[in-house]
Amino acid sequence: MRPDTRYARSSDVALAYQVLGDGPFDLIFAPGFVSNVEYGWEEPTLEHFYGRLASFCRLIIFDKRGTGLSDRVNGVPDLETRMDDIRAIMDAVGSERAALLGYSEGAAMAALFAATYPERTPALVLYGTFLSPDWLSWSGTYRQLNAEQQLDEMARRWGTSEYCDELLRTDAPSKAGDADFRRWYATRLRLGASPSAAVTLMRMVMETDARTILPSIHVPTLIVHRVGDRNCDVRGARVAADQISGARYVELSGDDHLPWVGDSEAIVGEIERFLTGIWQGGGWEEPEPERVLSTVLFTDIVGSSERAASLGDRAWRELLEKHHALVRAQLVRFRGREMDAAGDGFFASFDGPARAIRCASAIVEGVRELQLEVRAGLHTGECELVDGKVAGIAVHTGARIASLAAPGEVLVSRTVKDLVAGSGMGFREHGLEELKGIPGEWRLYAVAGD
Repeated sequence: MRPDTRYARSSDVALAYQVLGDGPFDLIFAPGFVSNVEYGWEEPTLEHFYGRLASFCRLIIFDKRGTGLSDRVNGVPDLETRMDDIRAIMDAVGSERAALLGYSEGAAMAALFAATYPERTPALVLYGTFLSPDWLSWSGTYRQLNAEQQLDEMARRWGTSEYCDELLRTDAPSKAGDADFRRWYATRLRLGASPSAAVTLMRMVMETDARTILPSIHVPTLIVHRVGDRNCDVRGARVAADQISGARYVELSGDDHLPWVGDSEAIVGEIERFLTGIWQGGGWEEPEPERVLSTVLFTDIVGSSERAASLGDRAWRELLEKHHALVRAQLVRFRGREMDAAGDGFFASFDGPARAIRCASAIVEGVRELQLEVRAGLHTGECELVDGKVAGIAVHTGARIASLAAPGEVLVSRTVKDLVAGSGMGFREHGLEELKGIPGEWRLYAVAGD
């Protein structure tokens, strides 16, 4: 029997999901570009694929916000918000820990979740991995078009039989001559997203670069890729395998991108052996993570010494208390964790870069009511966990970036900018900088509005 569609709440958005199977552990399938959890069952190859996965686990499938049966939203949310949606679905089904299977464009949200919440992710599987626009293998005429031309084509032709056939020839060339599959595939695209939603999603895809998070993934990871994949280049999967410590990499023959066509049993077989091996070996027991991906924020008051001297000790102390109260209120609002507050500066950490930017911007604006100016710096990177606090080179990097910010400015690393594509945030280029004690040159950006 086909499972019922249920809804999980993530903030004010309803997310459609289905649960099938009753295996001993949970597996969440993060879909690719677009999906529709109910119409997917109309295609026998996809029904069989779901059934095989559910034969050894409890499988949770869902439609990302803005697609399929999930709520339509204004624009397409950033990677961080979609990562939060995974957590909302886990909570809705009562899953404390679940393996993640990220397919195609869904690989980025799965990888970010695993790096950010290793305590909830016993294992990660990536198939047809796409983490950067460089990894797309556009075929035919699209190889000759730049990003804006591709988006224009999508806006004009989305949902037409001819356009769907062109996409099918890269997604599943082995099915290009199957009339029934062609009809199902085209209908699935139309039911998965409207033309404007598809274009907005693709724009976010073209702006997102999640490669920098790969070294921060420390959960057991399996990467499976078909060597002839016409949609996502196999070279990207090889890069991912090289950069995730201890990752198991399996390269299969074939040129289909959709995992449920072609030799899908080879894919499911690898996933089953990997996950059941971890389960039987006790790998589902919750470890105490030593390192996590985190966004660090540093702020300090500009010209604090001069202001303190002009006000006197008592008035300055009262003003500083108001500043601290304002900063702490914004940390609560945006789920930040205060790490330290020394003098007139704050050090905080966040589980998502977009929240960190919005918090920093709110602090910059808020303290102006106190006739104060602050500077803020942000960086996302792998942090050590020491006595419940984050430490390491990523923390030092964030502090150095903050020291270069101008009064009233929020300055971020390129990693932060790349991870918030789709958030609607604007940036202006600050330029290349050398950070004291940090190797290499760093490209920095100033937040320029939301």
